[in-house]
Amino acid sequence: MSTVTTPAGRAATASPAPPRRLLDWRIRFAALSLIWGFSFLLIKVGTETYAPFQVTLGRLVFGTAVLAAAMAVRRERLPRGVRLWGHLTVAAFLLNALPFSLFAYAELTIPSTLAGICNATSPLWGMALSLVALSEDRPTRVRVVGLGLGFLGVLTVLGAWQGFHGLDATGTALALLASLSYPVGWIYVRRTLAGTGHSHLSMTGAQLLLATVQLAVVTPLFTTVPTHLSVVPLLAIAALGALGTGLAVLLQYGLVAEVGPTTAQMVTYFIPVIATAAGVALLGEALTWSTPVGAVIVLTGAALTQVRPKPLKVPQT
Repeated sequence: MSTVTTPAGRAATASPAPPRRLLDWRIRFAALSLIWGFSFLLIKVGTETYAPFQVTLGRLVFGTAVLAAAMAVRRERLPRGVRLWGHLTVAAFLLNALPFSLFAYAELTIPSTLAGICNATSPLWGMALSLVALSEDRPTRVRVVGLGLGFLGVLTVLGAWQGFHGLDATGTALALLASLSYPVGWIYVRRTLAGTGHSHLSMTGAQLLLATVQLAVVTPLFTTVPTHLSVVPLLAIAALGALGTGLAVLLQYGLVAEVGPTTAQMVTYFIPVIATAAGVALLGEALTWSTPVGAVIVLTGAALTQVRPKPLKVPQT
């Protein structure tokens, strides 16, 4: 949900200039922000009736179906190669199966507002990990300050000065672990799948298909078949998959191609705001002053970690 580019985006080669869009990119940017922001509410509604693994499996099934339809319309095929599919299997686990499941389990015990804010810590984890795993990603003073500020914001959200009173430690830890899983997956993809030559769509389609298979294997082992179907939670799962996973990926790729990854990445900072507003307004979740204040600090720190030094201009002779 809080991705800048999905694995396919990092793994594929540069695409040709996109055709003229029917909708202005700002409208699509707002739609993507709303879709991902409401995803945490949809997870909450889904887990009220169905097991977390069932919610995740349904999400992946509907998301994969959307990408499969898009591939059929564009006449694209899945990538080939045993080694490639092996790396995609790991990427599917780290970027889809694992974080989706962890967020679903987390929201059994924490509000969707907190899950959305925890999701916003992904850029912080990403910078911290890149300093260790990516030798070309050198720290700057601004980015280090952003990292420290971001985690100060996390402590504010969690109410550290109160000894984390009233906080479900397990649920919060699962949500933070889900957020950590995204940058781990991005780094893995950057190291193993860069420059494959396949399109964004085919790579992501394959990745979601593999994640769906993973959940299809795991879900029957830990859950039982529901005795009855609840319509509203089922619709929430369908929307979570079709919109929050399938359509959102297509919107994201279009934005990256049209306005670049830096601008498209800004959607990350709207997600917790929308998730908080949706949770409070529609689910009646409680909100204390530390939650929005801490969220602002987290987002400020996350934004600073994404600041890159400007390249030096070489004077022409």
